[in-house]
Amino acid sequence: MNIVAINGSPRKNANTATLLKKALEGARQNGAQTELIHLYDLTYQGCVSCFACKLPNGKSHGRCAHKDELKPLLEKLHHADAIVLGSPIYFGNLTGMMRSFIERLAFQYTVYDTHYSSLFPRKIPIGFIYTMNLDEKRMKEWGYVEALSGLQNRLGSIFGSSEGLYVTDTYQFKDYSKYDITAFSEPLKAKRRQEFFPLDCEKAYAMGARFAREGISNDFNAKIEPH
Repeated sequence: MNIVAINGSPRKNANTATLLKKALEGARQNGAQTELIHLYDLTYQGCVSCFACKLPNGKSHGRCAHKDELKPLLEKLHHADAIVLGSPIYFGNLTGMMRSFIERLAFQYTVYDTHYSSLFPRKIPIGFIYTMNLDEKRMKEWGYVEALSGLQNRLGSIFGSSEGLYVTDTYQFKDYSKYDITAFSEPLKAKRRQEFFPLDCEKAYAMGARFAREGISNDFNAKIEPH
């Protein structure tokens, strides 16, 4: 049982990375092997529209043919039993690095038939962890959930299932007084961080634990089924 988490934040130890590590901790505590990948460590492009993955008799059918530092990660994810994606929200959407990564991850498996079916060889869960400095009320008013859930649901249809964890009103700076950021109250942000972020970490942990338990259960059932 192998679960891979992908950090789409440029920070390796801030909110998004912390939540991903909690998800992987939950997975490990339930028997899974885990790995955390930081996208900002890699040099790569989004989809280059070569369509090699769409050639039925081609050597790259169903697999991205573009060769860069993302290629080994795509191969690793082809064999993963669950994937957890984490990204801060920039201007209402995922980071550019995460968007480019998802283009390469998802398009290779997408079939241009009437059902937009998938070439991914089995069904696995995809988890999304979104972090943002907006509070929950404004997140909903500004349409963030609608903007993010469409892509999340599409990846769920490609890989098997998907779920999202929305982490709002995050604490961003150690010293708010140094920045031109009067829209937010540092004391309220700190209070929120102390009271609610641990609960968000528990939810991330639970996601990873659930993915691991379900994956191990599916493996067990597959082994005992008659052939």
